[in-house]
Amino acid sequence: MRALVLEKKGELSLREIALPLDVGPDDVRIAIHTVGVCGSDVHYYTHGAIGSYVVRAPMVLGHEAAGTIVEVGPNVRSLKVGDRVCMEPGVPNLSSRATKLGIYNVDPDVTFWATPPVHGILAPYAVHPAAFTYRLPDNVSFAEGAMVEPFAIGMQAASRARIVPGDVAVVVGCGPIGIMIALAALAGGCSKVLISDFSAPKLKIAAQYAGIVPVNIGEQSLVDAVAAATDNWGADIVFEASGSPKAFADLFDVVRPGGAVVLVGLPVEPVTLNVPAAISKEVRIETVFRYANIFDRALQLIASGKVDLKPLITGTYDFADSIQAFERAAEGNPQDVKLQILLTGEKG
Repeated sequence: MRALVLEKKGELSLREIALPLDVGPDDVRIAIHTVGVCGSDVHYYTHGAIGSYVVRAPMVLGHEAAGTIVEVGPNVRSLKVGDRVCMEPGVPNLSSRATKLGIYNVDPDVTFWATPPVHGILAPYAVHPAAFTYRLPDNVSFAEGAMVEPFAIGMQAASRARIVPGDVAVVVGCGPIGIMIALAALAGGCSKVLISDFSAPKLKIAAQYAGIVPVNIGEQSLVDAVAAATDNWGADIVFEASGSPKAFADLFDVVRPGGAVVLVGLPVEPVTLNVPAAISKEVRIETVFRYANIFDRALQLIASGKVDLKPLITGTYDFADSIQAFERAAEGNPQDVKLQILLTGEKG
């Protein structure tokens, strides 16, 4: 099949590559329709690695996807040919201790699309276990279906936060995941969410949602903004979604006593954490790595109409222009939140 292949750091090509397409008894074969360009895909393109995951051989990119089922294995009863679906890209070892504990997202044996050495799905077809494939409701488009994956991270963060209705939350970082977290937090019961960044265009996009309050930290300190919004008490929950080492300096200054800090952004290097400040407030610290047991709930929330992700899709490219889409994503344009690639009509 023709696929978007990361040959090595900084080098992409659209070319033929052999990909496994045999449908097992519990699998489905999907004609890919829409694929989102994720920050991790872009990071592999620009840096060739994320932590210990290093691109050592050509790898197909892409893991945020939706499409149509064209073949089902003999054991599959929950899905049928013609179903419109989205796919959870991580498949765990179902016998692992992590999976049995319900935390399959941290299973060391998980295979995750577009994570070296596993190929992604920026190609016309993919084969996937039916157990990790979800039918799209009629009112959910392919574009929205491809947004379920990043939104699931926001849902995982909101779940780990243990939101109490009426909570005031803060999200540090107004990138795609930061906005997803803010929307999930509002859907989970927060009365309002302050979201901070230096990028005025991204804050403007976030501010179009009722309940999200933008804070431009180039003009106002986050500490002051939170103090003003909470009568100097502090936020009930602080989500760190930027991954910037500088962001960790003020985390415990903006959270209230007994509040929670949820770490979502992944710093490239170890960071300094003010443990005495956390202890003095008895702050609960949670961490998020991808998601588990939440993909279908993220889809249901989108289908309900309570979360509208369509305004976050800021650019759409044909499959033939995939390389241009990645070049644009690598530029980090402040007006961009989510770029998507359409494979409609690709025959392999």
